[in-house]
Amino acid sequence: MQTLHIPHPDQAASEPFDATQFLGLAPFLRMSIAGDECTQIAQELVARAQQTPDDAVLWMNLSTVMLCLQRTELGLTIQEQALAMQQVYTLRAARHPAKLRLLMLMVPGTLSANVPLDCLLENSDIELIYYYITPQAPFEAPIPEHDLLMVGISATTENLFLLQQLESITNQWPVPVINAPQHIPNSERHTASKLLQNKPGLTIAQAHPVTFSTLSAIADGTTVLSETLPDTHFPVILRPAGSHGGHGLEKIARQDELAGYLARVQVEDYFLSKFIDYSNEDGQFRKYRISLISGVPYACHMAISSHWMVHYVNAFMYEDQKKREEEADFLNHFEEFAARHQQALKAIYETTQLDYLGIDCSETPEGTLLVFEIDPAMVVHAMDLEVMFPHKQIHMNKVKTACRNLLLSRAFAHTDTSADALTGQE
Repeated sequence: MQTLHIPHPDQAASEPFDATQFLGLAPFLRMSIAGDECTQIAQELVARAQQTPDDAVLWMNLSTVMLCLQRTELGLTIQEQALAMQQVYTLRAARHPAKLRLLMLMVPGTLSANVPLDCLLENSDIELIYYYITPQAPFEAPIPEHDLLMVGISATTENLFLLQQLESITNQWPVPVINAPQHIPNSERHTASKLLQNKPGLTIAQAHPVTFSTLSAIADGTTVLSETLPDTHFPVILRPAGSHGGHGLEKIARQDELAGYLARVQVEDYFLSKFIDYSNEDGQFRKYRISLISGVPYACHMAISSHWMVHYVNAFMYEDQKKREEEADFLNHFEEFAARHQQALKAIYETTQLDYLGIDCSETPEGTLLVFEIDPAMVVHAMDLEVMFPHKQIHMNKVKTACRNLLLSRAFAHTDTSADALTGQE
């Protein structure tokens, strides 16, 4: 048996994992959060994969490590190699016997391409079966036995055709479906920004699709921004279409800054939206991540930064105790936040009709819920060190419990209904 020394929530750091089993994202993300370099793990996996080049699981694990190391091109190449050998990967339940077998439909791609549910289901009694599909080959491999299906695909433009294909297929699926494919496009950035306009208590900047040529004309003065997009003025937010994690995301305050941006970020299509100043009186920006599970909101984290583009890692949450104390206060009194924004959160659930969804948001100075992004593929985890974040585990356990209950209740409701139907036939 080949082993790797990867930290696990219920194991000492020195206790080994079987490197021949599919590991998913969670253990490598845990290492990254703890500040451990995955480089040594990557080197070990490369050596072992070269010794057993036909082991698709080893290659898939290596692909995940490379993506965590932001070696994106190499990671995707390795992933493609693994998927050419094998489409189905099983993440065994940590607790036996498994209570539920969840089949997750996934697509090839980066870490943001699919729902990272294993990060919430560490140490659980739920078995995850990843089935990777493409429009060209949706179901080439045999479908493993399972109790519940989840469409774990994010709503990118590239995935829309595949999601349309899946709609008719999953309508006939023999077990219940979580995040039905016809609802997932409602969370796509451009679509969501239109659907959620003018909802009570909710503010969202509409994302306008614009091309490089259109922006170039604005930059060189050939045309004016407000003529191209009525009621739109600088400053604006620009990002490449399909980007995530802040890649290529910038605030453009003036026309002359636009030319510089286009020189740095050259793609064909972008999203442009107005900049909404959501800073508080102290000049700090606060961003919240919320999970919406069966329409019920749960707090995941809060990040505080002096910069308008807030990410938890670069907001110095790990370095600043006062920020962590404020986050603890937010988590401990989240019921007040949820009650304050009940209308807006209800509107998001009713508009998307998604069973499981992530929301990145803040509050405007006027008191509305300011939504930045909604996406079922947001990373939600309970991996922060308890000694540094003693407030988090109790609240993240609520999220984990709600996620598990969603899966079990949906599967068992189907089982009970089937049993009732059989009893009636008798």
